[in-house]
Amino acid sequence: REKEPKGDNKIQYLLTCIGFAVGLGNVWRFPYLCQTYGGGAFLIPYVIALVFEGLPLLHMELAIGQRLRMGSVGVWSSISPYQGGVGVASMLVSFLVGLFYNMILAWILWYFFHSFQSPLPWRDCPINISVNYFWYRETLNMTPNIETSGSLQWWLVLCLASAWCIVYICFIRGIETVGKAIYATATFPYLVLTIFLITALTLPGASDGLIYLFTLNWETLKNPKVWLDAATQIFFSLSLAFGGLIAFSSYNPQKNNCERDALIVGCVNSFTSIYASIPIFVILGFKANENNNNCQNWNILTLTNAFNIGVGNITLENYGEWLNYLNKTDPSEVESLNLKACNLQTFLEESASGTGLAFILFTEAVIEMPASQVWAVLFFVMLFCLSLSSMFGNLEGFIVTCLMMSDILLTGLICLISFAVALIFTLGSGNYWLEIFNSYVGSVPLLIIAFFEIIAVAYVYGINRFNDDIEWMTGRRPNIYWQATWRFISPFMLLVVFVAYVVIEAEKQPTYNAWNPDYVHYPLADVLHYPEWVFAICVLLSILPVVAIPLVAFYKFMCFLKNYTMNRHNQNPYANEYCHGEL
Repeated sequence: REKEPKGDNKIQYLLTCIGFAVGLGNVWRFPYLCQTYGGGAFLIPYVIALVFEGLPLLHMELAIGQRLRMGSVGVWSSISPYQGGVGVASMLVSFLVGLFYNMILAWILWYFFHSFQSPLPWRDCPINISVNYFWYRETLNMTPNIETSGSLQWWLVLCLASAWCIVYICFIRGIETVGKAIYATATFPYLVLTIFLITALTLPGASDGLIYLFTLNWETLKNPKVWLDAATQIFFSLSLAFGGLIAFSSYNPQKNNCERDALIVGCVNSFTSIYASIPIFVILGFKANENNNNCQNWNILTLTNAFNIGVGNITLENYGEWLNYLNKTDPSEVESLNLKACNLQTFLEESASGTGLAFILFTEAVIEMPASQVWAVLFFVMLFCLSLSSMFGNLEGFIVTCLMMSDILLTGLICLISFAVALIFTLGSGNYWLEIFNSYVGSVPLLIIAFFEIIAVAYVYGINRFNDDIEWMTGRRPNIYWQATWRFISPFMLLVVFVAYVVIEAEKQPTYNAWNPDYVHYPLADVLHYPEWVFAICVLLSILPVVAIPLVAFYKFMCFLKNYTMNRHNQNPYANEYCHGEL
């Protein structure tokens, strides 16, 4: 590793790690989970998972990579040949996540190119919810279900090719190029989020969104699913078990305070999630108020026409009083009108999830702002930076574990293969497949890999030896918090979360939201069950990355038995290397 390029300075390294850890998950996944579980109540299990799982594992990965100065496969193989499969599993997860992550980058490029049009193309569409139509029909051209594949969408193919070319160009010169780019990709999003926050706070209904975000629903904590989602969000958000953080830290000088680095990266990541949630929930409050007002205005028009009331007598301010009065005087007539149920809380709870939060909610808010083209460009540049900085980490984790150094030809080959495989996401059914990859690759495999990582360090490498290494690198021995979490708390919590995940998933039949093009108001209208062959692929995606762990261990054990049998007469069965590894 001594001949490999190192980051220019400490700030560059920290920005690289922060850029890898801070990504789209902070902007759309964390706010969506907050909304799903009643706002602020989600923060409690999230903080607990951060303190007892996230930070200890983050510190461990940064420390072991810095000390052994290898990629993920090299680190775990050097600890024990039987643990080499952990590194292979990390490499496979990085590859699979990179596939769909760069598809999101392609979507961002598509919207970015259209942001220069005036008016914005998603402002006026042939249905009531124009931004939904532009997303589901003009961008994705979605099929009604996952079984109907549809054709390749040529515009998405071009954007996907452009995304992989950008990643390749930024990466071909190794970590120096990444380091230069990371100054922009890791810092620019904070500037844009701040601008959006200041602007969004001036919108009507902003306070309703903030109240909704920070309202604690204590009953939610009784739901085991909230604890499960908090744990998986920590792993996905901090990029633990991907191998990228181990690769980045391997470029560090060995006399570096990795404990401080872990605390900085972990805390900045969590701060970003909460900070990004504030403007999103403010905009959500604005849109909920707008939708609620539109709903009430429709009812007002209906009541005005039905009861021959003078125009302007019923307003938003006195709508409730008029409705109560009419219900008392002529309830049968009011009932026959089939008025819409207008409830602000309901509209707050109907936010888009996943990619929809960025590509529907924000674009709907942007068209309400002055100089909307400028806001659209800034927003999608921000998403571009978030995606690109995380892609650096995914590709670094994969390449370093493959070759132990960045290589131009290898990087190009990986990008080309990834582009070819990711073409599945450009089909009419591509969004369904992306959601499957997001749900099944970024959950169970990460929990399993992280569990074996911490077991390998604490009980195979040896916790006392690891403590000695950290003391040598940082100048002080890990305190009781690190000791307790590495030895007992973290592996126990990982095991509990994994068992809970398996039990919860086993009890329900997987479903997905299918787009119904005939349903005007909410495009994702039909809830369908996955076909058996699709569900088999879901299970395969959960198992495929981690199956390398037992396979490599079994292979090494068989090699050991073979060499032991061949060398019994030497009285030293461990004299020779077996299968290019040491016991």
